[in-house]
Amino acid sequence: MKSIAAVAISDGLDFNIPEIMAAGICTGAILLVLGATGLMQLVYKLIPLSVVRGIQLSQGLAFAMTAVKYIRKVQDFSKSKSKEHRHWVGLDGLILAIVCACFIIVINGAGEERNERETGNVDDEERNMRSKRIKKTMANIPSAFIVFLLGVVLAFIRKPAVVKDIKFGPSPMEIVQFTSHAWKQGFIKGTIPQLPLSILNSVIAVCKLSSDLFPGKEFSATSVSITVGLMNLVGCWFGAMPCCHGAGGLAGQYKFGGRSGGCVAILGAAKMALGLVLGTSLVQVQHWDLFVEWWCMCFSN
Repeated sequence: MKSIAAVAISDGLDFNIPEIMAAGICTGAILLVLGATGLMQLVYKLIPLSVVRGIQLSQGLAFAMTAVKYIRKVQDFSKSKSKEHRHWVGLDGLILAIVCACFIIVINGAGEERNERETGNVDDEERNMRSKRIKKTMANIPSAFIVFLLGVVLAFIRKPAVVKDIKFGPSPMEIVQFTSHAWKQGFIKGTIPQLPLSILNSVIAVCKLSSDLFPGKEFSATSVSITVGLMNLVGCWFGAMPCCHGAGGLAGQYKFGGRSGGCVAILGAAKMALGLVLGTSLVQVQHWDLFVEWWCMCFSN
């Protein structure tokens, strides 16, 4: 949940783990109630499509501008600040970034196929069929994942000593202890600003976009709202970062070829495996090298 994360980064002293978790639990509870009572479905029907399209446009522009900023300047993600301009040459230089961006554009930048009119020319039909086969083959290439793996490999090449920081095994799980102050601050600073964003982008926009991408198979606002509520009501008690669905994530996965439930299941299984195998060692990534996180955030967006 971006708004809660933004407050945690900017106000880390007064908005720590208990406040973050309290904000996630409160947001999840409200979304669960809205979904279970059918009110979210009513909101989905009342909000005009133009509002949803505006949200999607703003999200797309925000992601694009953020990606450009991350490419141009070195980032301090722990403080959410930009530092000096990124150099051109090197394993985290601008030249390599441009090459990877061009690779993704070549693989995924052609857009969706449109039905073409019959020309009646056998040669044209053969060329069209050959072109479609090439495009289909290229679409099956996991370009974003390849770039991510490249970033991981190059990060280890730059600093081989980071291997010593890796400790295998899951992190111990503890139930977060809350105070009345944590609940109050979490609700005021986290839940209130996050709720409109979650309702519009995490539920309404996701349902609208799913109806565009998968006609006849769209999600109901009720089910989406309930799933967001449940995963936060369960996870936040154990320190899981508040999370939700998002139109940007759905659009990105669809664009990069993830168009079935299997890809989401594989992603979830991979994250669980990393958490169980590496545990807290994953947190050290930002201290090893900002290169990995830079690649992840630029190209996942």
